[in-house]
Amino acid sequence: QVQLVESGGGLVQAGGSLRLSCAASGRTISSYVMAWFRQAPGKEREFVARIMWSGGITYYADSVKGRFTISRDNAKNTVYLQMNSLKPEDTAVYYCACRLTTTYDYWGQGTQVTVSS
Repeated sequence: QVQLVESGGGLVQAGGSLRLSCAASGRTISSYVMAWFRQAPGKEREFVARIMWSGGITYYADSVKGRFTISRDNAKNTVYLQMNSLKPEDTAVYYCACRLTTTYDYWGQGTQVTVSS
C-alpha cells in the first residue's frame, strides 16, 4: 500500500503561483511513476503531469506545458507541482497519483486550487 497526501492548494489571482506537494508513504516508491491529475466542476478528471521517480523523466499536458513544473525530492518522498502563470481555467481539485504498471493504483484525497480572474 502507498499513502499519498496532497497539500498546498488555495485561492490565488490569475497570473499568480502555487506549489502543490504530495507526500508518499508506505511501500518503497522508487520504481513508481508519480503524477498529478485535476478535475474541474462538471468535467472529467484530466492528466496534468507525471514524473518517473527513478530518473526524473517528466511529461506534461499541453494545457500546462511551460507553466507547470513537476519535480520530486527523494529524501522526503515528496512530489511537487509548481504552478506559475495560473489561469481561471486551472481551477480544479488536484490529485496526486502513482502507478507501477499502466494503471494508477493509488490516489490522494485531493487539494482545491481556485484561480480568480
